[in-house]
Amino acid sequence: MDILDTHAYDRRQRRNMSCALLFSLSPFILSTALYFYLWSPDSPASITTAGVKSAPTVLLAAAVLSWNGGQSVLGVAGGLLFSAVGDWCLVWPELFLHGMGAFGVAHLLYSLTFLSGHYAAYSSSSSLWIRCLYLILFMVGGGFYIYIYPFLQKAPDSDLLIPAVGVYIVLIVLMGSLAIRTRHTATLLGSLSFMVSDLSLALQVFKATAPMEHGNAITMVTYYLAQLLIAVGDVKSVENKDDFSKWKRS
Repeated sequence: MDILDTHAYDRRQRRNMSCALLFSLSPFILSTALYFYLWSPDSPASITTAGVKSAPTVLLAAAVLSWNGGQSVLGVAGGLLFSAVGDWCLVWPELFLHGMGAFGVAHLLYSLTFLSGHYAAYSSSSSLWIRCLYLILFMVGGGFYIYIYPFLQKAPDSDLLIPAVGVYIVLIVLMGSLAIRTRHTATLLGSLSFMVSDLSLALQVFKATAPMEHGNAITMVTYYLAQLLIAVGDVKSVENKDDFSKWKRS
C-alpha cells in the first residue's frame, strides 16, 4: 500500500469514526432536546424532573465509556457521572451545596484527565500568550468571587457557602487552565462554556443580577454544550494518540 492509499484509508477511517461518534451521541442529543421540550419555569422539583435533567449527562458518560473504556471512569466519564449527581441535586434548592460538591469532584476529575497521557502530545508550551490566558482565567475567577461575595453574605447558610464557593471557583478555573494546556479546541471551548454556565447560574441563584427571562435556558444550553465538547475532546484525544503511535511505528 503506497502513501496515497494510506492517506485515503486514514481519511475513510476518520470519516467512519465521525459518523460512529455522532451515532453514539444521538441519545444525548435526543435527551437534551426532551429536557428543553419538557422544562418550564413552573416545573416542580420532583424525581421525574431530576431524572430528565440528569439523563443527558448520564448518556454522555455512557458514550465516553463505550469509546474510551473503563479507565475513563476515573476521568471524563467519571466527571460526567458526578455532574449528573450535581444535576439531580440542584433540582432541590436545599441540596445546592451537595450539587456544588458533586460538580467540584467532576472538575477535579476533568483536571486530572487533562494532565493524563493521552493529552501528552499537546503539552503546554512556555509561550507568553498561554501564560496570559492562565492569568486572565484566574483574574476572572477572583474578580467574580469578589463581586459575588456580598451576595453570599446575605444567604441563609453563608458560613458554608462563602468558603465552598471559593473552593469551587478555584477548581473550575484550574480545570479551565488545564484545558488550555491540552491544546484541544473542543476541550478548551467546553471548559470555557462550563465557566459561562456556572457564572450564569451563580448570578441567578445568589440574586446578584436582575431576574433574567431566559436565565435557565442560557445556563443549561451552555452547560450541555460544555459537557458535549469536553466528552468529544476526550474521545478525539484518544484517537489522536493512537494515530501518533501509528506514525511513530511507521
